[in-house]
Amino acid sequence: QVQLVESGGGLAQAGGSLRLSCVASGGTISNFAMGWFRQAPGKEREFVAAVSRSGGATYYADSVKGRFTISRDNAKNTVYLQMNSLKPEDTAVYYCAARDGPIATGGERYYYWGQGTQVTVSS
Repeated sequence: QVQLVESGGGLAQAGGSLRLSCVASGGTISNFAMGWFRQAPGKEREFVAAVSRSGGATYYADSVKGRFTISRDNAKNTVYLQMNSLKPEDTAVYYCAARDGPIATGGERYYYWGQGTQVTVSS
């Protein structure tokens, strides 16, 4: 059973940066495509970014393209989300997810989920 634990969330000012980390245990993440999703209060969960098993392919939501970067270090069983030029609308709980298959953007395709980390961006 893969367990995912996110960290790195917090409070940032608009225009600032945060880096989220997701550490996996109970499995080798090189076997999994990894994704980041977020859910703001009163809104549905939405896709943010995903990375393939090798790290060779990445997908981004249009809303974060050019500002966020997803990366992975399989040796450390860790996936990262570097968030730059943060905006108040980036405020949400951010979730890390894993799927035993190719890279994907749909949350329903991911089997394992972390508990989430809160990101709050002030204007």
